[in-house]
Amino acid sequence: MTTSHRVLATLAAAGAAVLVLSGCVAKSDVAADAAFAVSSTATDCAVSAATAKSGTLTFDVKNDTDQVSEFYLLAEDGLRIVGEVENIAPAASRTLTVVAQPGEYFTLCKPGMIGDGVGKAGFTVTGDRVAVEGPDAEQKQQAVDLYAAFVKDQVGQLVPAVEDFVTAYESGDDATARELFPQTRAFYERIEPVAEALGDLDPRIDYREVDAVAEGLDWTGFHRIEKDLWVPAQDALNADGETSAWQDWAPSTPQERADYGDLLLADVQELYEYVHSDDFTTALDDQGIGGISNGAIALLDEVATGKISGEEDWWSGTDLYDFAANVEGSKMAFSLVKDFAVAQGEDGKALVGEIEAGYASLDDSLAAHGSLTDGFVGYSELTEGDKREFTDLINALAEPLSQLTSTVLD
Repeated sequence: MTTSHRVLATLAAAGAAVLVLSGCVAKSDVAADAAFAVSSTATDCAVSAATAKSGTLTFDVKNDTDQVSEFYLLAEDGLRIVGEVENIAPAASRTLTVVAQPGEYFTLCKPGMIGDGVGKAGFTVTGDRVAVEGPDAEQKQQAVDLYAAFVKDQVGQLVPAVEDFVTAYESGDDATARELFPQTRAFYERIEPVAEALGDLDPRIDYREVDAVAEGLDWTGFHRIEKDLWVPAQDALNADGETSAWQDWAPSTPQERADYGDLLLADVQELYEYVHSDDFTTALDDQGIGGISNGAIALLDEVATGKISGEEDWWSGTDLYDFAANVEGSKMAFSLVKDFAVAQGEDGKALVGEIEAGYASLDDSLAAHGSLTDGFVGYSELTEGDKREFTDLINALAEPLSQLTSTVLD
């Protein structure tokens, strides 16, 4: 059975989750033309209109495919999920209700509930900001629910991406596998703290050679495959800078490639099943918005401890892809809790402004070296000045970001 089939076999046609972005609104805030019909097909996601006035919007989604489907309203960055309705059975209809503030959004359908979806299209909301009312606890729970939706979406895209990557690797199509490697890892890097909380799952998926050896673990996962795809030169050093990377090294046989590839598929499948389990929901609920805030901090720590030094993707030099994905995941988590910081008064507003400026500066610096869409330069092309600039920007952002959790929990 393929990974995609194993994933689909785990899906139950459960009732739809109806998410409200920011709490309750008065009936006067609901626009008269705020109901939209959506047809989810195998190749398209047709929405009856592409503009709306701010307020409470409803999307009546009809699944016109033979697979379980999902519908998303995404923020302008294409990553943050404003609202979703999932587990729409074939021929069934479900309704998504959100409070939409003015801005640019995207609509998207996902037949099969994996992959990057179909029919992604712009959706514009005009008008004035909606005055939001409602209990603080309800709004915090909605932030947790939206973070859960983001994690599920990233892992849902990771599964088929890994399947394609492993297929190329196992078949000996190294050129394709090298091209897919950094883009595939981006889905994982945006949500890495989730896997790190699961004992040995992150080590199996993402440990570097030096870490596995130090802890006496079997070395598997992305970086074991990476070394096959970028075979080290005979005089290359390992990430510890001491022993020859070529020493006792032999490229994997076809059978070993099949074994490593299948192990990665199985481990990613385990991650998929976890984020769709009650255990994951309970863990997020228990952590609350503090857990989301700490996730933003942890992802920036990932950049500081591995990516900025070039030690993460030692053989391929694709560290900037991981760097950018960590920052995107951190920024997305921050976006879900920043309003709770602002609600603490002027100090909270100032903290949010400082954090937003830090992210903007880091984004600008990364953009000088490429993008996740168009590709980044290799790590070896960075100058010492480039590395110092990244380090200074990360440190400047880390200081106010470290105050975020205590602020949102006040």
